[in-house]
Amino acid sequence: MLETSARLLRLLSLLQSRREWGGPELAQRLGVTARTVRRDVERLRALGYPVHAAPGTAGGYRLGAGAALPPLLLDDEEAVVVALSLRTAAGGSVEGIEETSQRALAKLEQVLPSRLRHRVQAMQAVTVQPAGPGPTVGQDVLTALGAACRDHERLRFDYRDHGGSTTRRYVEPYRLVHHWRRWYLLAYDVERGDWRTFRADRIEPRTPTGPRFTPRELPEDAASYVAAGVTQRAYRYQARIVLHASADFVRTHGWAGFGTVTVLDDGTCELRTGSERLEALAMYVGMLGVEFEVIEPPELTARLPEVAARLSRAARASQERAARPADTS
Repeated sequence: MLETSARLLRLLSLLQSRREWGGPELAQRLGVTARTVRRDVERLRALGYPVHAAPGTAGGYRLGAGAALPPLLLDDEEAVVVALSLRTAAGGSVEGIEETSQRALAKLEQVLPSRLRHRVQAMQAVTVQPAGPGPTVGQDVLTALGAACRDHERLRFDYRDHGGSTTRRYVEPYRLVHHWRRWYLLAYDVERGDWRTFRADRIEPRTPTGPRFTPRELPEDAASYVAAGVTQRAYRYQARIVLHASADFVRTHGWAGFGTVTVLDDGTCELRTGSERLEALAMYVGMLGVEFEVIEPPELTARLPEVAARLSRAARASQERAARPADTS
């Protein structure tokens, strides 16, 4: 009986690990006959697990969605990753998720073997959540947006721009993208006839959703498109700058979050970024700590000497102040 119960748990774990299994493959993994697999599948069904079977040589077994959540059987690495992800989510950018994440984490830690619990606790002890999280978005909003993307249903929503003005938008939603602690919706704006990126925390969905639509071809990789939109296209000035450093160096030092980086060769890359002010662009590029050349805009090239002269004057004034004799009176 114990051997049968252990085999059932192993069978359930295999069914959870991928969408479909062939009968002979399951039998080989479990070290039993195909007939025993069929009997074990019937036992799982009797316990309330909806295991679907397709007949024939091309058929197989698939675990369906049931009325209750079945026990999730995780290997060691999966359990550690889930625990750390829950800990991270507790301080994330989704509104109201903190308490839910903490409850789920408490349940998981309670059943973790001692060796895994120590690994998780060690990571938690040395991990610091960044202070001052960005805007949060409600779980219900993310769920509504995600469902519309999945089902290819047009979406109506009220959108609040950075100035506080609200407009009604009618879009074909495609992807949700998480970029630098904020959630964005990549969608095709039906009324404007173009692709748009929307901050999810500024969206108020309207129900019901619209009719289904035939998906269009995305303009490029969704993450790259959103990153370019929030770091370049949204600004008055858009810059292309050749950096005399490898793309890996630029990404490793954290600057990629303020623009998109393209490899040119082993020692150079191109940074595309944007800003409302040329002075801010000049200072930002100067802080990269590498040699660079501005490709565009020409206004930035013209502004660099002005910023350099201002910094030089400040440096001279600071040196002169430091060289003055101390006032001992």
